[in-house]
Amino acid sequence: MTSSGTNRGGDSPTAAWEVLLPAASAPARARGRSLQAALREAIRAGRLAQGTRLPSSRDLAADLGVSRGLVTEAYEQLTAEGYLRSGRGAGTWVGAAVRAAPARARDLAPRSPGARADFVPGTPDLSLFPRAAWAAAQRAVLAELPHHELGYPDPRGLPRLRTALAELLTRRRGVVADPERLVVVSGVAQAATLLGFALHARGIRTIGVEDPGSPQHSDLYASAGVDAVPLPLDDEGVAVGPLRASGVQAVVTTPAHQFPTGIACSAPRRTELLDWARSVDGFVFEDDYDGDFRYDRAPVGALQGLDPQRVAYAGSVSKSLAPGLRLGWLLVPEALAEEVVERKRTMDLGHPTLDQALFARFLERGDYDRQLRRCQRAYRERRDTLVDALARHFPGAEVSGIAAGLHVIATVPERYGPPARFLAGADAAGIAVRPLEAYRHARVPDAGDARVRLVLGYAHLSPARIRDGVRLMAEAAGG
Repeated sequence: MTSSGTNRGGDSPTAAWEVLLPAASAPARARGRSLQAALREAIRAGRLAQGTRLPSSRDLAADLGVSRGLVTEAYEQLTAEGYLRSGRGAGTWVGAAVRAAPARARDLAPRSPGARADFVPGTPDLSLFPRAAWAAAQRAVLAELPHHELGYPDPRGLPRLRTALAELLTRRRGVVADPERLVVVSGVAQAATLLGFALHARGIRTIGVEDPGSPQHSDLYASAGVDAVPLPLDDEGVAVGPLRASGVQAVVTTPAHQFPTGIACSAPRRTELLDWARSVDGFVFEDDYDGDFRYDRAPVGALQGLDPQRVAYAGSVSKSLAPGLRLGWLLVPEALAEEVVERKRTMDLGHPTLDQALFARFLERGDYDRQLRRCQRAYRERRDTLVDALARHFPGAEVSGIAAGLHVIATVPERYGPPARFLAGADAAGIAVRPLEAYRHARVPDAGDARVRLVLGYAHLSPARIRDGVRLMAEAAGG
């Protein structure tokens, strides 16, 4: 390079020429922008370090074979942005404001990397996602969607989708679904957060959560200024005595298939829960996370259908399609509707329009019903495979919660305990598995119970992997 200017730390101005040369080969109209982008990226990435003196505009232009004006414009633009600094007669230098960007973005998605067998519950079989039908619906929506619907949507969701969802939920889950009180959300997590804000606005500062239960609840409600109060279960669901004694005015429950125990809330307990809510002027939040997946008889209808003014109902496509879609729904009691909708508006101005229109078409054409039937057949087969494999490799094991959902509770005989030894062996063998105790909100003192109680997810595993995983788990336990 023709420039012979001095440089800090031994840096050579040749470095500038090397990183900028490809930009000089860009088409004439884009050459200036390409030159600026290449120089900006070289500084961000640390290839041109802080304090490096750049060649003069005349020298750099000559070496790159471009006009001096392009280089001068690039220097001026990046100086205005803070990437470069310059002074009259002092040359142009890489500024001190920029810090090199990380080499790559990290992936913080919850996974079990390297596991030989992964029984952690909560994930469906993502290979069942209906790519062809989804792509067809997407093409159709892009072709037919009116231009005005690409603007900011109703924060509750597109009327077309809310109408289709109301029909689906009425037909399949027995809810009282008024489209005017149905809010499209990015999954049950956002539904819970919105509900937390609505309760907080009414002066409610605590909410009961099932114990054991979903580990996310405490954090979700805490973000809205509402504290989670753990409530014990009995054989029929949330124990009503402790619920009444807790002083809460709201409770979260999974009545169709409790997570993680698998308990189905009995009819008398449903009545007791609603009587409690009316007596304290409170609310029940029904998380219907896997209510469509019941294998041995028709699904139990939603609790919301018994009292839509006291029950907020939420569900999503996370188990039926894919959690990455971030698409769900919340049916809100009239008393909470205004606050929930306003919070949804200020939180994100509404769910993405294209996604809503696509899902509405998916519902209207019966594609979603077909997907549910497909998943139900696959998951029933995997449930049966898991139950058979446990009976073969863990003789005497008790399996419960198998009538519905995407996981079971397996209690293996005491000879495989204590739990700490069993779990350590499984971990050493590369088996990802969670004990029931991991889902407790209130820690119960260890009473010397040698039983190993496992929450085993199976939906994301093929029958062959289920059989192999249970065999490996038994070998690690010394079975």
